[in-house]
Amino acid sequence: MKLMLIGSLLALAAPAAQGGTLVDALGWMAGRWESVGGEGWTEELWAAPRGGAMIGFSRSGRGGEESAFEHLRIAPGEDGALVYLASPGGRPAVVFRLVERGEGSAAFANPDHDYPQLIRYRREGGTLTATISAADGSRAHTWTYRRAE
Repeated sequence: MKLMLIGSLLALAAPAAQGGTLVDALGWMAGRWESVGGEGWTEELWAAPRGGAMIGFSRSGRGGEESAFEHLRIAPGEDGALVYLASPGGRPAVVFRLVERGEGSAAFANPDHDYPQLIRYRREGGTLTATISAADGSRAHTWTYRRAE
């Protein structure tokens, strides 16, 4: 168990050891992503890693009307660990800590938050999937985005 934990920590630190940062390892999220169904739409935009952080936003609506927005940021937290900061509707940021990272995937968790407690991203080619859920994976809501120009 201890060796598995040490191996996981080393895997998360690997990009920094190779001259990059943990944020650089999430550069696959960068771009403008859009999900459209009927009149409803959601888009998420992530700037490429720069200065040790990624900045993004999300907005949703129906037809020509925006109904929700969220400011997003991925950066090292106070303790140096990578965190995802979400500010829905411009409210104070909720902090989610990086708990899992793989080739084209990342998961952030905050078990003390009401909902969501888990945020997962996965990229496969021109598709980015974002899922929010409770810590156990229940109450999942998924957006499947296509790269937009």
